[in-house]
Amino acid sequence: MVRTRRAMLREKAPSRGAAAVEFALVVPILCVLLFGIIAFGVMLSFRQNLSQAAAEGSRATIGAWSATTCPSIGTTGCLVSTSARAAIKSSLASQGIDCDSGYLTCTVALIDSKTTTAPGCALGHICASVTVSYPYDAHPKVPNFPGLGLVMPSTLSFTSVVQLS
Repeated sequence: MVRTRRAMLREKAPSRGAAAVEFALVVPILCVLLFGIIAFGVMLSFRQNLSQAAAEGSRATIGAWSATTCPSIGTTGCLVSTSARAAIKSSLASQGIDCDSGYLTCTVALIDSKTTTAPGCALGHICASVTVSYPYDAHPKVPNFPGLGLVMPSTLSFTSVVQLS
């Protein structure tokens, strides 16, 4: 049985718009997934920058510390905290935030492990601990999207400890 071209077109006619309807149903879901992947990637990049800033801050304390001038952070002439904050600021310059921006919390502490035990500090040594913390849920780097808060962290916090003596 030979079918004519006109008969074949009549059979396909009812399904002509089905592809457009399917496309309209799938595209919003794909767009949400794409936005989620991009937002998560931006957060991971920012997270890495914060981790690097904490490490740079702790490295900067090595050159600023001296047993005679810095028995503690508050001692006059002790530049440990100042050096660490400057290194953090330099490391996060591309993000437009620093320890004084109001969002970022930077804590620099000297740890004497002869009297206090601390993770990352060997017993009997003096160490510097630099902690960088950012409230990501309050100040995300990409616009917030419903449901995205379920997978994003509320706070990004990193601590780096370096042995000084």
